[in-house]
Amino acid sequence: MEMKNCVALVTGGASGLGEATVRRIVDRDGQAVILDLVEEKGRQLAAELGESVIFVKTDVTDEASVRAAVDKAVETYGGIHVVVNCAGIGIAQKVVGKKGVHDLASFTKVIQVNLTGTFNVIRLAAEKMIANNPNREGERGVIINTASVAAFEGQIGQVAYSASKGGVVSMTLPIARELAAYGIRVMTIAPGLIDTPMFDSLPAAVKKSLGAMVPFPPRLGYPEEYALLVQSIIENPMLNGSTIRLDGAIRMQPK
Repeated sequence: MEMKNCVALVTGGASGLGEATVRRIVDRDGQAVILDLVEEKGRQLAAELGESVIFVKTDVTDEASVRAAVDKAVETYGGIHVVVNCAGIGIAQKVVGKKGVHDLASFTKVIQVNLTGTFNVIRLAAEKMIANNPNREGERGVIINTASVAAFEGQIGQVAYSASKGGVVSMTLPIARELAAYGIRVMTIAPGLIDTPMFDSLPAAVKKSLGAMVPFPPRLGYPEEYALLVQSIIENPMLNGSTIRLDGAIRMQPK
């Protein structure tokens, strides 16, 4: 699928991986719909990038909220060709720690946002994609999810985050198999240590030491490298039903 003139929904699109993806889509003459709860940043980004981008305040865990965003995208740009799910949260909490057992509500919240929220967007966007006219490859859409290397090497304290991202990885193939009948591809990216706003509070020396853990290149990844992989997935019709690690060959230690 060509990025030119494609319409992409990007959840978590106001910052980090999502923002880099939105910028790359616009740079390649596509249109982007930012779905995010951070209203100020989302509106600022949309205003900066012009008429090729709109912002819709969206809670990915809420059916009515996502339906409204999907409808707005179709109303504004005439359809949806790409979904990039970047919205997510994380916590650090042990199963049994010094303060007691893992809080069940926080575990549920992480699952709700990262896993259920991803699926919520997939199902509602796919319903619209099915109505698209197929291109010469028979494609009607591309869905790209964001997992994490924590899905494979979750560290101590990452049980909720790892479970949520593992779920994203596991549902990629069955959804791809089902939506193949409509010419819709489904892929997942599992980033490693990427320099996103999550790392903003860390001192430069700490960020450098984290980057040095990566075999090559020995640094934190850039959000733009995630966006570049998004472009590759969109443009390569043989990429389907798999998870690609974007991690510089890092394998996380227990803690």
